[in-house]
Amino acid sequence: MKKPIVFMFSGQGSQYYQMGKDLFHNHPVFRNWMLHMDDIVQRLIGRSVLHEIYNEQRRKEEKFDRTLFTHPAIFMVEYALSQVLIESGIRPDYVLGTSLGEFTAIAVSECMSVEDVMECVIKQAEVIESHCQKSGMLAILDSVDVYHEDQLMFKHIELASVNYHSHFVVSGENERLAEVVQWLAEKNILYQLLPVSYGFHSSCMDPAEEQYRSFLRSMSFNKPVIPVISSLFGAQLLEVPNSYLWEIVRSPIQFQEALLGLEKRSGCIYLDVGPAGTLANFTKYNLAKDSVSSFYPIVTPFGQDMKHVMKIESLLR
Repeated sequence: MKKPIVFMFSGQGSQYYQMGKDLFHNHPVFRNWMLHMDDIVQRLIGRSVLHEIYNEQRRKEEKFDRTLFTHPAIFMVEYALSQVLIESGIRPDYVLGTSLGEFTAIAVSECMSVEDVMECVIKQAEVIESHCQKSGMLAILDSVDVYHEDQLMFKHIELASVNYHSHFVVSGENERLAEVVQWLAEKNILYQLLPVSYGFHSSCMDPAEEQYRSFLRSMSFNKPVIPVISSLFGAQLLEVPNSYLWEIVRSPIQFQEALLGLEKRSGCIYLDVGPAGTLANFTKYNLAKDSVSSFYPIVTPFGQDMKHVMKIESLLR
């Protein structure tokens, strides 16, 4: 029996300047969708996100963290790449997003139009920037036991996600995170500050709640055409609650639970349709040794995106 194909979409922290540049210059489907979505963004905020992503003065390693630009940029790259695959005959049996990637899952599953999803993406970025204090997120490459065992050090830091057995993410105020960084360095525990300006999936988001929830009450959602595996609930989403697009930025990410739920059904082909291959890496470390599933990144900071797309097409069409 044919293995189900799962499109996976990552969120904030996976973005970087020049992401998807190879496809933008060489793949007409990707380019046309990026241009179309950039037109939508320009109507909403009067600025081009494409100009931000592909600014020739910016290098990949520079920090790209202005939420008003990174929110739509991630969504644009993910949705455009998903259309490249779909138009080549590779259709997902499931979509699985994490954090901001859940917006892309909602769009690909046809719960909302691309235009409406983009409006929700932009509005969330605007409300967060206007209401929330700058804060941050920290990935820690160790067991989550580190977080639970030292409650004093992590007293004002919140657990945002557990991605696999030796990788978890916390959110909090920048001063508190700096203290944790110093503590981790003293203990020789590896860590990485994520390229974000806010502590998503924590109480750092709370000042934006009332206005964004109010905005969402004016939006409507269809039932998914393609099954959505929710990283908010860690299970399949049969219908989209009105507050869903708020909760996915406020509540902890349950990617590990969502993925392992899929693994109970059957072996899958996991395609990382995010900009950095982040979820393919997380998937690698979550799969059991005897799993018959496979996983593939496509767009990565290392380039060769066209080559990766052609490889996937040759394998799956």
